[in-house]
Amino acid sequence: MGVARASERRARTAAVFDRVSDVYDSVGVPWFTPIAERLVGELRPRPGERALDLGCGRGAALFALAEAVGPGGRATGIDLAAGMVEATRAEARARGLEQTDVALMDAAAPELPHGAYDVAAASFVIFFLPGPLAALRAWRELLVPGGRLGLSTFQDHASGWLDEVFQDFLPASPFRAASPFDTDEGVERLVRAAGYDAVRSTTFTLDVVFRDLAQWRAWSWSHGQRATWERIPERRHPEVLTAAARHLEGFRSADGTYRIGQPIRLTLAERPS
Repeated sequence: MGVARASERRARTAAVFDRVSDVYDSVGVPWFTPIAERLVGELRPRPGERALDLGCGRGAALFALAEAVGPGGRATGIDLAAGMVEATRAEARARGLEQTDVALMDAAAPELPHGAYDVAAASFVIFFLPGPLAALRAWRELLVPGGRLGLSTFQDHASGWLDEVFQDFLPASPFRAASPFDTDEGVERLVRAAGYDAVRSTTFTLDVVFRDLAQWRAWSWSHGQRATWERIPERRHPEVLTAAARHLEGFRSADGTYRIGQPIRLTLAERPS
């Protein structure tokens, strides 16, 4: 990807996440927090360690890292969206997590000291970046020898149950390029190519529950999917909701809610000692 295109993509991504920063992960549908907490649990941060959250959003992984490393450690979060940084910084203060700091910075090329972190997490971030391999290499340099990296991604990268709602309202693509995030093996090859050892993946299924169609709509506007909504003319939004209702009906449970099992992949690796 050219420099100009990459810069435009970063600007668009930052703008979208600025617009959702006040509602991100806070519409009553547990999503980013349980995924990030599971990732942090797999990384096993220890008291006194220095931890880094790459693309921290509203702090789902950052706060879990801060709690784990304790007052004797340090947890640093960086994010490209100023709204996210401001809100997360305020939340860290409210929680009394004095061992936490949050900075406005591009996770694709973080300007941080090399060899300064024992553990790093990037939860639902890597596939947004214009150059995932370059980012992984940059992250490796931030870790101490033997330092641990953890990534969370969709196991079914296309997130079919969500994308199917929108596909009839967007321009058709003649092809979809293969992505390393399509399979566990693809992600692991990408991480190994960036120079990591001990690369392995584990998966779990997140039980996603929507009370009704209105909550699904609020949730789909509260994160990166907002960019998809904004590509569709507003006059067609009622049609999208009709399509969503039809699609979600297949997931209706006995209590009337919609329950969807979302497979999540956690990929772990280490910087060579």
